[in-house]
Amino acid sequence: MNKKIILLVFFGSGVLLFYLLDLQQHLSLENLKINRDRLDVLYKEKPVSFVLGFIGVYFLFVALSLPGATILTLAAGAIFGATSGMLVVNIGATLGATVAFIFARLVFREWVENKFRSKIKSINEGFSRNPISYILFLRLVPLFPFFIVNLVSGVTQVRLSVYFFGTMIGIMPGSFIYANAGSNLARIETISDIASPGVLGALVLLGLFSLVPIFYQRYKLKNVEKE
Repeated sequence: MNKKIILLVFFGSGVLLFYLLDLQQHLSLENLKINRDRLDVLYKEKPVSFVLGFIGVYFLFVALSLPGATILTLAAGAIFGATSGMLVVNIGATLGATVAFIFARLVFREWVENKFRSKIKSINEGFSRNPISYILFLRLVPLFPFFIVNLVSGVTQVRLSVYFFGTMIGIMPGSFIYANAGSNLARIETISDIASPGVLGALVLLGLFSLVPIFYQRYKLKNVEKE
């Protein structure tokens, strides 16, 4: 059987199982508040196993592009604390995003390049000149859905190593914000309480700052052309 078909069946089965079992109903702020003490007990009884299991669950959610990462990040903050929660989330999210990236590259890249050859060419040119800046921008600015960045990046020519480290660094601020909110879970009434305009604005500014090397490179190029 074709490798692409096997991958599609594997990933498709995971997504289908998630919705058939209606697992999304458990991923709510209300359920997290109700079960926080129980999760805390499990963590204290077997800390290493619990951390590895949590990373594994987060990994699967991101790798399969399933909804629920926000609640899981809040849970990480509530159980492990802001900094440790951010680190645990970072490991699971980075590994999961890398698998999603590889999946998109293996399954969809050839089709996308043939279907959108002219459009993907300009995107590849941008990634080839400043790959780390583009990845950081996409990760820092909350306007771009996480799973979309994973899949779109996979069909570009960005190197896996650049994508991996760009993702690992770029998701830290956002992960810390939500993990820190989770560490003060009782104060949160809705998810929208976390993503205030000030917080979103700060992330956008960080994203724009990551593009400084690109703007500087274009500035230098224009000056060279004038000379």
